[in-house]
Order: sequence, then C-alpha cells, then structure tokens
Amino acid sequence: MRKQDWQPNRKSDIPIYIQIKEYIKEKIAIGEWPIGTRLPSQRKLALLFTVNRSTVVEAYEELIAEGLVEGIEGKETKVINNTWNIVASATPDWESYVKGSTYKPNKVFIQRINEAEFLGETIRMGTGELSPSLLPIKKTNQILSSLTLSSEHLGYEEAKGSYPLRVAICKYIRKSGVNASPDSVLIVSGALQAFQLIANGLLKEKSSILVESPSYLFSLNVFQSAKMNLIDVPISKIKNQVSILKTLKAQHQANLLYTIPTFHNPTGMTYSTEERKGIVDICRSNQLPIIEDDVYRELWIDSPPPQAMKSMDQTGNILYLGSASKILSPGLRIGWIVGPEVVVNQLADLKMQIDYGASSFSQAVLEKWFTNEDMYEEHVYHIRSELKQRRDFMMELLEKYFSRFASWEVPTGSFYVWVKFNKSISLSQLFDLALKQHILINPGTVYRENGPSYIRLSYSYESLEKMEHGIKTLAKIVKGIR
Repeated sequence: MRKQDWQPNRKSDIPIYIQIKEYIKEKIAIGEWPIGTRLPSQRKLALLFTVNRSTVVEAYEELIAEGLVEGIEGKETKVINNTWNIVASATPDWESYVKGSTYKPNKVFIQRINEAEFLGETIRMGTGELSPSLLPIKKTNQILSSLTLSSEHLGYEEAKGSYPLRVAICKYIRKSGVNASPDSVLIVSGALQAFQLIANGLLKEKSSILVESPSYLFSLNVFQSAKMNLIDVPISKIKNQVSILKTLKAQHQANLLYTIPTFHNPTGMTYSTEERKGIVDICRSNQLPIIEDDVYRELWIDSPPPQAMKSMDQTGNILYLGSASKILSPGLRIGWIVGPEVVVNQLADLKMQIDYGASSFSQAVLEKWFTNEDMYEEHVYHIRSELKQRRDFMMELLEKYFSRFASWEVPTGSFYVWVKFNKSISLSQLFDLALKQHILINPGTVYRENGPSYIRLSYSYESLEKMEHGIKTLAKIVKGIR
C-alpha cells in the first residue's frame, strides 16, 4: 500500500502549501495537467498528502493569484494557463474529448473506494480479496523455481489461451459438474474482461440484461458504457417466483440473465439445487441465455455448495465464468469463459484485437498450480480454515458492537457480510465519517440496494486486530448519526 508518490517534505523550511503549489505548477508545466484539466478536489488532495484541507486551499489560492487556475465556488478548479502559454500553440481541449467518450466513469463511491484503498493507513473493511498474509507466496515461488522458461512463456499464446491450461481448467471445473473440452474454453484477464468481451462481442446497443438486485454488477459500468441496460430483479422474487424471469424477459426483450448463484456478491446468498434447476429450466424454455459467475465457489466454509448451474446445461444456454484471482492471487489476472464453441471463437477473436491474449507467464504459473493437485488442495484447505476463523471472529464482533442497531446472516462462504441497519441512515455520511477515521466500507447503494440501509463488510483482508478496531469505530460512528 502506498500514498501519492510525491509527498510534501515536512522537515523543509518551505511551507507545505507552497510545496503543494509548486508540485501542481510542475504538473501543469510538463503537460500532465494541460489547460482545461479539472484539478483534484481539495478533500482528495488533503487525503493524499495527509494535510488539512485549509493547506490545500492556500495552495489553490496561490495558483489562482498567479493566473494558472481558476476556481468556481462550490464546484471545481480548472487549469486556465501555463508558463509556456504565451509562446505555445493552443493545446487540445482534452476535457471535451473525455466528456465525449462512450466510457462511463465509475460511480463516485467506487472512485473514492479505489483511491482510499491505496492509502497506507486505511483499514479496508469492504475489500473483496485475500489478505496479503494469506497469499501463497512460498508455494508460488516453488512453482516459479520449477518453471523452465521457454520462448512459449515469453511469447504470445494462441487466441483461446494456453492449451495446457485449458486442459487443466477442464479437469478443474469437472469437480463442479461442468463437462467441457479445451476448445470451449477461453482464457481471459479476469472476470471484468469477460464482461467487456460479452458486451462487445455478443450484444447490440440497447440490449437489456436481467441482473439480480442487489448485485456486484451494478457497481461497474461495463455494460452501460456499451450503451446497454441493466434491469434489476430482486433476489427474493427469483427465489420465490422464478416465473418473474419469463415476465421480465418479455417485458424488456431481455437478452441475458447475469447471476452469481454461489456465495452471491454482496449478499452471500447461495441458490439451492432446486432453485438452480428452476432458473435453468425457465431460461432455457424462454431462450434467455445465462451468464453464470462462479468465481467464489472454492471459498466455502461450512459445506460445499451445490454443483454449478452449468452442470445442468444440456443445450449450451449458459456462459460459465471462473477465476483464480479469489483463491490464489488477484495479481494473476487469469479467468475463463466456458461456452459453445461458436461463442468462444467469436470472443477469442475479439480478445486478440484488444490485447493479443492474457499473460503467457501467468497462464504457465496457473497451469502448474492446477496440475499440482496436492499443493493446490493444501492451499485451498488452508484458506478455508483461515476464512472460517475470520468469519467467526467477525460474527463475534458484530454481535458485540452492532446487534442493537443492525442484523445480518452468517455467511457460509466467500468474503462478505451483508449488514442491514434496522433504521435508515445516511450512507454517504457514514462513508465520509468512517473515512476520516481511516475506515473504508462499501455502501450498499453501489450495488443498487435502494431499500433499508446496507453495507458490505469483509472479513478476508484485514488482520483480526484491525478488524476489531474497524468494527468498534464504525459502531461509534453509527450511534452518533442515528
């Protein structure tokens, strides 16, 4: 974890606000922040540089006085000049390019979460990944030392990805009841890229996708950037009245259903075998393809989950997504799509146009992990044991500090606890106050939870000591704003 690369020198005789002013002037002078650029907010710079907001205000006022920037009260500060402006040609209006892009930026909450995660003192109470202390560094080093490098590892792979890895994945997913051949597997750079490929390689503009609500997918703008619509379907309705999928498919001419049936993100819910069969059957009979996101399957704590929906698919109606990021390392950036060959061929061709394939080196490492089954299973067993300890500790903390004003279900796998406050509270206020105390949470609103107030907490990332401090601090904040 790191802060902003540049930091003011607190031992210098030069006032900190002057140092910040000079830092910004250099950014402007070398063209990193050209004319028209919106400067970071005062709050953001104060957080990045660990200074009072008043210090940033002083720096901005100096820049305004020198005619380099202008500030609109209550709105934004923009670069309007630079030290070369008198002799230089007019610069492109990059702001207009940015605003004209089809890309939709992340939600403000998501942007702030992404920024705060890399501040060293932040306690990350919502992060959906394993603690660095749980990553298999020693075992991965063993794999690296046993890996005999060849030109194949340092060059490009074929369009669908490493053939030995695809063979290993086919064997690996057989445990989930999924039978596939290597030709029906595409290696991707994580689940996010899978969404991008599906959006651009299979769907048209204005396509509609049915999505469980709440859902992780609502925290992203992948499909919206491709000018598509996400139609939220409450999970309770799917579980209690699966025919709602038929109704909404007809009402919205929906093209796909996206589901996380195993350890759902953010709720932790897992569909039963009967519920899975009901969803698969109604989607098949109504020609509604399914994207099954199964990245959390290995992270069960109490008992193995039901087999994948894809195991029930006899007609090629399901695109099955998997990943090694959650159980091995987020830095591997390797996932897969399993589906009909005609779909996989199309997406493989598109992937070659985008990045010419996932990292050959990462694919070789993952293939070694999957083929060394004893080492892999030993690691998975260790992770489940650690997650159980952390889950149980989080349950004790919530019972001790949150039980008077919130409720939750005990998660049976994955990383998350979906906490519901008994009375509605301002999640934006809670987020801001928590961040001031260096506590980072994921508000339920980023997952399109518009009912009573929810937050997603994680027990997988922080140490037990930091977890306790985070929960105690959050409890005090909640009591103060209720």
